[in-house]
Amino acid sequence: MNYENIITNIGEDYVGEVILNRPKQWNAFNTPMAGELDSALREFDMDRNVRVILLKGAGKAFCVGIDVSEFPGKTALEYRDWIGHMGKALVTISRISKPVIAQVQGVAAAIGAGMTAAADLAIASEDATFGLTAINVGLNCIGPAVPVARSVGRKRTLELLLYGEMIKAQRALEIGLVNRVVKRDELDQSAREWAATLARKSPLAVQTAKKAFYAAADMEYFTSLEYMTDILARLCTAEDSKEGISAFMEKRDPLWKER
Repeated sequence: MNYENIITNIGEDYVGEVILNRPKQWNAFNTPMAGELDSALREFDMDRNVRVILLKGAGKAFCVGIDVSEFPGKTALEYRDWIGHMGKALVTISRISKPVIAQVQGVAAAIGAGMTAAADLAIASEDATFGLTAINVGLNCIGPAVPVARSVGRKRTLELLLYGEMIKAQRALEIGLVNRVVKRDELDQSAREWAATLARKSPLAVQTAKKAFYAAADMEYFTSLEYMTDILARLCTAEDSKEGISAFMEKRDPLWKER
């Protein structure tokens, strides 16, 4: 599919890239880009040539939030629909089967910070900064705060939400907003290698783990353990599990079934 506000490509390593492509606007979300991002994520989830999705931003920034030029002149109901549309990707990332890795450079503010948190994994350059900044213009980032809270906890999220201050990459790493921080000139290579490493795992095992993790997240403790036991028991009967064990015993690379 051809897009105007994002770029997509698929490598031979089974990594699919989704690149936010409004660099002059620092990848601020407008209505078309929000829809295109959601469509691209769903398209890659159905593509057998993609096992891991790498979410990036073109230019100097990852994403500075929603394009304020679209803000004025809406009714409350229109604002509700508009905000829901802008935040679709935050939901879609957790609902699709394939893991999403956010690759962050420069500024990741408001929904940019939300996407970082909503991604299953995140790697950032040492110059990256993060924040829930809408409070500074009389609004708030309560939508992006939901995935941020799942990553960093209540008190840290409330501090980001209520003060609207930006934090540096190292602090984001310390509080759990990102998994890794690397030098700026190493970001592209490090992110791609990290994604490709994950893409070499059993697609079935990876996708099952992701779906089970999110399904169990809101379950009662003992219920979640029983649920995970059932999921693993079914996975044990799959061809990939037999192939993985055989490959390990025979000291060779496994040949996973495509999924």
